[in-house]
Formats: sequence, structure tokens, C-alpha cells
Amino acid sequence: MMLPNKNPTKLKTWGKLISHYNSICEKSIYSHFKNEKNKKDYCFINWEEFYLDVSKNRWNKKTFDLLIDLAKESGLKEAIKKYFNGTKINETENRAVLHTALRKKSNSKIIVDNKNIIDSIKSIKSKMYSFCEKVISGKWKGYSGEKIKTIVNIGIGGSDLGPSMVTEALSYYRNKLNLIFISNIDGDHFHEKLKNIDPETSLFIIVSKTFTTQETLNNAKKIKKWFLEKTQTNSIEKNFVAVSTNINKVKSFGISSKNIFPMFDWVGGRFSLWSCVGLCICLTIGVKNFKKLIEGGGSMDNHFENTSFEKNLPVILGVLSIWYNNFFNSESEAVIPYSEYLKNLPKYLQQSVMESNGKSVDRNGNKINYQTGTILWGSTGTNAQHAFFQLIHQGTKLIPVDFIGFKKSLHGDKKSHKKLMSNFIAQSEALMLGKKTNSVIKELKLNKLNPDEINKISPFKVFEGNKPSNSILIDKLTPYNLGALISMYEHKIFVQGIIWNIYSFDQWGVELGKQLANEIIKDFSSKSKQHDLSTENLIDKLK
Repeated sequence: MMLPNKNPTKLKTWGKLISHYNSICEKSIYSHFKNEKNKKDYCFINWEEFYLDVSKNRWNKKTFDLLIDLAKESGLKEAIKKYFNGTKINETENRAVLHTALRKKSNSKIIVDNKNIIDSIKSIKSKMYSFCEKVISGKWKGYSGEKIKTIVNIGIGGSDLGPSMVTEALSYYRNKLNLIFISNIDGDHFHEKLKNIDPETSLFIIVSKTFTTQETLNNAKKIKKWFLEKTQTNSIEKNFVAVSTNINKVKSFGISSKNIFPMFDWVGGRFSLWSCVGLCICLTIGVKNFKKLIEGGGSMDNHFENTSFEKNLPVILGVLSIWYNNFFNSESEAVIPYSEYLKNLPKYLQQSVMESNGKSVDRNGNKINYQTGTILWGSTGTNAQHAFFQLIHQGTKLIPVDFIGFKKSLHGDKKSHKKLMSNFIAQSEALMLGKKTNSVIKELKLNKLNPDEINKISPFKVFEGNKPSNSILIDKLTPYNLGALISMYEHKIFVQGIIWNIYSFDQWGVELGKQLANEIIKDFSSKSKQHDLSTENLIDKLK
């Protein structure tokens, strides 16, 4: 096999972790602070403009050492080497996994199928950058000779979530080009978007790796039809471009070969924003900022590939997730960025994490008898505090939280930023400490409640505490730092997948529904009875 193939539950370290868990699972996070003098040795990590604080977790130095040992015993070091050098570790699809190559410097060398792929990457990026400069400067004009004012990105999944997240996150750095995303096959959604599109000054980017994605092709065909009707022209050459691996299908659609930006089969959709899938990103934040985004991702790659596990951000976050998922039976994690710019980050990470590691079969093809995958969700602070934090603080479920914050405000509003960041700090402290009965009683006495009222109310105001969280503090939200942040979470996914002994880079689970949908759409106009009673009834209701 290309990757190490080890059932984690059979490893010596796993057994040690079970025993260790039983000895500390009831201990509070705060007790570790009081009893450990060496927290700073393993819980606080500085890397470039990142500061990671993992001290508010239900662990101690022994836990940390055992988890690092688990990563080593799982063969993570060997796996990382194969991950970066072009070995075909996506074995179910016989592909390398090389979104990291998109972030390599131009003088690098990675051989896949006897070719240095860095040369191809350099050539395609050069084409993309040249095109973007022409559109941004106004040299590239639409069919009528008007400058492009609006970019319309037509894609779904990784062809939508990554670009939409990044362009929202980097709104501060955006130029004057308007950006519209069309993803859902929902016709109402489509027609709402059309209201804001002028065909004369719009550039349509169709993003589909295979150029067969049902939702994308349906929307692309409708856009093309609408465009030709509105413009009364037979040409789409100046207003339509495509990002795809299927050059022939793109040409059949009517898009000129010079307007096709190729993709690579060794880049998965959910990791593709670094490629030409990021064309709309590059167009709206500019070439310079797009390069900085890639550079930041590349720096985190270098950190992950070359830093010892004890100081390695993705490794530490990955093994912590394993600790809660597999030993505390925690099923979900929350990501809470304290920046409204990052409101789409949790949604983006949902796909990255859950499509990658939502697997129930190991690399041997055997059914797994341990928990894999993580349900990831979240929203921005402080909005999240007024939405679902009640569940995290006082609910029955253990939900580890990643808090992401920034030292500096982009607009220089120091007063508001201090208020925002005070919440960033306070929430992690509140989750750890909770609020004990004696504190509640003292507070209620100050509010002059009588003893009967205090006895009645106090149980409802107690916070258990002992809720784990990580604090990720970054100097400033820049393209470079955003690239590093995304790359960090990508590698965390990889760490988890290696330890769980699963393939993280295929996604067969999304295919069945698509196949059945193609059959069901035929049944809307037929009388065939080939489904179960429920499905047949639903089809009949929609005929």
C-alpha cells in the first residue's frame, strides 16, 4: 500500500491512551493548570504571526506525549513524505494528492507520471495571472466593447465554497469588480441572481472539473441561453471562460480553447481554491494578493512537512481532535472566528472535513469499529454567543471549540476591536471555569433574593465548566495569513485520516444520490414503477 496501514485501536499507544483516559477523564481543565508547571512547554506555540494556545483542554503533558506517540506509531511521518512528494496516496482513484504543489515555489520539483508538474503549474498560473490583469485593467472587454464589471462564478461544492469563502474573507482587499455566485440547481435561486446581472458587462466563469456536474451544467446552459437571447449575438467568446479538465466538453459547449483554464486530476475539489478554480478570487482581490494567499498556504505546508510533531500546529490540532472524538466520544467540533469576514469559514470547513473523513471503511476495505469523522459547525463570534452557545456551555454534549481571533482590526477601530476580543478571551475562560453553585448563590444574595428563591433558581444558573477549547490568535487578517489558516486545517484533516487509517481524498458517498437523481428525473414523465413505495409516492406528488 502507498500509505501506512495500521488499525489505530491495535496500536500499543492506543491501549495506553485508554488507560490514561480512565485516570484523568474526571479531572478538570483548571486542575491541570494548578498541578502542572510545564504548561508552557507544550501548550503555547508561536509560528510566524500565529499564536496557538491549547492549554484549555482536558489533558496534561502525559496525554500530549501519548498523542504525539500515537501519530508517530501510525506512520504519520512516512505519510507526510508521500503526501508531498507525489506518491499516489489517493489509491481508490489512483491519484496523487497535490494541492500542496500549487503552493510550491517555481524552482521546486515534483515528479508525477515522469513529469515535473511544477512546470505545468507555472505555465497555467502565468496564463491565469495575465488574463486577470487584462480584466482588472479593463483591457479585456465583453462582446460589445464594454469593460467587465461583474464576475459570475458558476460552480458547486469545492468550485463554490472555497472561492466564496475566500472572497468574503478578503473583502477588505477587493477591487471594484462585482462578484456573484450561482451554485444551487434551485431555479428560484438562479432567477434571483439574474436580476443583478448585466450580460454586456459580465464575465461568466463555469467551474467544473469534469464538466459533467449536473447542477453546474444545468445553470451554465441556462445562463448561455439567457445571454444569447439578451445580447442577440451568436458569440460567447468574450464573456464566457471555463475551468475544467475536460477540454473537449468545454469546447463543445462553445467556449474558445484560449478561454479554458485547465485543472489537474491530482487536486480534489474541496482543496482546489489554490488552482484556477480560484480564478474569481484572483480577479476580485488582484494577482498580488492571490499570490500572497498561496504564499501563506505554502509557508504552512513547509511548517507541517518539516517541524517536529511537538511544535507542529496541524499535528497538535489533529491529535487533540482524535483525543476527544475517540476517547471522550465527542461527535462534533465548533469553529468560531471572531471576525465577520470569516463568516463562511465554518461552512467551507464542513465540506473539507466531513467529505474527507466521513468514512466507515478503512484502507483495507474493512468495516471500521471505531469512530471516524467529525461533525463540524460554527458561526462568527459574538453572534454565535447569542445563538447556540447555550448548548456548548450548559448542554449535555461535549463540544470542543476552536476560537479564531486577530490582534489588529483591519479598519483601525481599536475600541470595537477590544470589545470583540474581550469576548474571544472570555468565552474560552468561561467554558473552562464554568460557574459553581457557591458563586451563583452569592450572586443571587446580592440581588436580594430570599432563600427559597435562591434554592429554586440556583441549579439553573450553574455552569459545569470543564469544556475544552483552542485559541488561535493571528496578528491580522491578510491574504497571507488566511492562506496559512486554510492550509493548517487541510493538514489537520490529513493527520486525522492517517491515524484513523482511512482514505481522506475520495468522496464516493456523494455519488449515489446524483446517480439516483438522474434516474428519478426521467420518472417524472414515465409510468415505470421501480422504486420503493415512499419514493414512488413522492415522484407522483411532483408529476
